[in-house]
Amino acid sequence: MTQDFNKFFSQMMEQGQQMAKAFAPALESVDVKAFEKLFPAMPKEMLEAFFGKTFNPEGLDARTRFLVTIAALTVLGPLGEPQLRATVQNGLAAGATQREIAEVIWQMSMFGGVPATQKALEISQAVFAETEEKAK
Repeated sequence: MTQDFNKFFSQMMEQGQQMAKAFAPALESVDVKAFEKLFPAMPKEMLEAFFGKTFNPEGLDARTRFLVTIAALTVLGPLGEPQLRATVQNGLAAGATQREIAEVIWQMSMFGGVPATQKALEISQAVFAETEEKAK
């Protein structure tokens, strides 16, 4: 690894740890649906800051980062359910298609098992329906 990459990786780890400390306790007691009404999807600038251009401008775009995150949350099963809803919403806002999201979830069936995959598909379908309803 190069020195620049090591620095980049260390910054990412530090930011991730700070975010986890800040969000994990709050997500346990927050009504996710109420939070979604207040903040339905991150603004594009925030998406790029958190998941795009801030630390690694040559790296993955926000859409791809959300697809990877959806895969990880699918494998987590019930532990990732509240975060999965928000990530699917933000993935759609970042340009991911419903089909891409469904394919990513289905691909995880061999790693997370069929029950976790089925639950992730149900959650994503609910988000798709809500998103289509809001668009009308």
